[in-house]
Amino acid sequence: MNSNWNYPTAVRVGAGRITELADVCHDLNIDSPLLVTDPGLASLPMVADIVAQCEKAGLKIGLFSDIKPNPTGSNVNDGIEVFCAGNHDGLIAFGGGSGLDAGKAIAVAANQSCSLWDLEDIGDNWLNADPDKIPPIIGVPTTSGTGSEVGRASVIVDEESHRKAIIFHPKMLPACVILDPELTLGLPAGLTAATGMDALSHSLEAYSSLVYHPMAEGIAVEGIRLVKEYLPTAVADGTNIEARTQMLVASAMGATAFQRGLGAMHALAHPLGAIYDAHHGMLNAILMPYVLKANYPAIKDRIPRLARYLDLDADFDAFLNWILSMREEIGIPHQLSAIIPEDSRLTEIGGMAVVDPSAGTNPILHDAAAYAEIARNAYHGTL
Repeated sequence: MNSNWNYPTAVRVGAGRITELADVCHDLNIDSPLLVTDPGLASLPMVADIVAQCEKAGLKIGLFSDIKPNPTGSNVNDGIEVFCAGNHDGLIAFGGGSGLDAGKAIAVAANQSCSLWDLEDIGDNWLNADPDKIPPIIGVPTTSGTGSEVGRASVIVDEESHRKAIIFHPKMLPACVILDPELTLGLPAGLTAATGMDALSHSLEAYSSLVYHPMAEGIAVEGIRLVKEYLPTAVADGTNIEARTQMLVASAMGATAFQRGLGAMHALAHPLGAIYDAHHGMLNAILMPYVLKANYPAIKDRIPRLARYLDLDADFDAFLNWILSMREEIGIPHQLSAIIPEDSRLTEIGGMAVVDPSAGTNPILHDAAAYAEIARNAYHGTL
C-alpha cells in the first residue's frame, strides 16, 4: 500500500519507508539534520537504527530528546542551543505530538532574532520570523493522533503563564512526511486508543465548525470513517499493519481538516493539559461526548448527515451512542476524574478556555461559565 501524495505536503506512505529518510534529507539538501524526539523513543532501537542509517548515508546527524510530554518553552530553547551548536541545516521531527511540536518549534525559532513567543499565533506575529532562515523540516509520526506532521503550528507550554500557546508559521509545515506504520507497532493499546481519539477529535471538530471550507469538511468526514473502521482493530491488535496504516492516514487527515478550525474540546483540553500535565489525546477523548451535548443546538442538523455516511441511524443520538460505545470498547474513561486529581480549578479553566484560539471556531461561542460547566460535567460523568 505505497503511495506518494502532495496534499498538504509531500507524503510517503507505507510500511518500511523510514529507510528512505536519508534520501529525503539529500533531496532537501540537508547534510546535518537534528533529530528531535522524546526521551522514551530516544532510548529505543528504532532511533539508533535511524541514526545509523543516516550516518551510513553520509549525514552528520544529531539527536535531541530533552522534552516533556507537553513540551515547554524551555525545552524548545534547549533544543535551539543544540541545533545552533551543531551547525545543523535541517530538522527531523520524530515521534508523537511532543516530538513533532517541539521539533517544528525549534526549527522555526532557531535562527531568528525574535523569541519563540514572538511567533505566537496572534494577528500577524508570524511575520516576525525571517522565512529564509527556517530550515527544512521532515515529519515522522510514531503515533496516530496529533497529525502535527502536516500542520503549520506547534502547541508549546508557556511555563510562566501556565498556558499552552500556539506557535505558527507557514514554513513550519514539514517539506516531507513519512507515514510508516511499522514505527507505530510498539505503541501500547492505551496510547493507541488515546491518540486515535485525538485524531477523531480533530476531524469531528473540523466537521462541526461553521467556517466555510468544503475541502476540509470532506476530508473530516472520511477521516472519521477511517477511525470508526480501524481504531478498534488497532487497539485490539497492534500488529495489524492495515489498521496502523489507516490510523496514520486518519491522523494526517484530521490535522489537514482542522484548517477549518477546532472547538470546545481543544479549548478545554489545552488549559487542562497545561495545568495538570495530562495527556492531550485522552483529554479530548473524555471531553468529546460532553462537548457534543453542549454544542447540540448548533450541530443537531449536521450530525445526522455524518451518521448516515458512517452507516449509523441518521440522528444525533445514534452518533453519540457510537462515540460512547467505541470509547468503552477501547478503554477510554467516562469522566475526567479518572485522570485529573481534583476539580477546584475548573472555574479558572473555563476562563482560560473561552480565550483559547480553538474556542473561536466552536459552533457555539460558549462563555467562561459554560466552559466551566462542561468541564464539571466531564469531571463528574454527568452526560
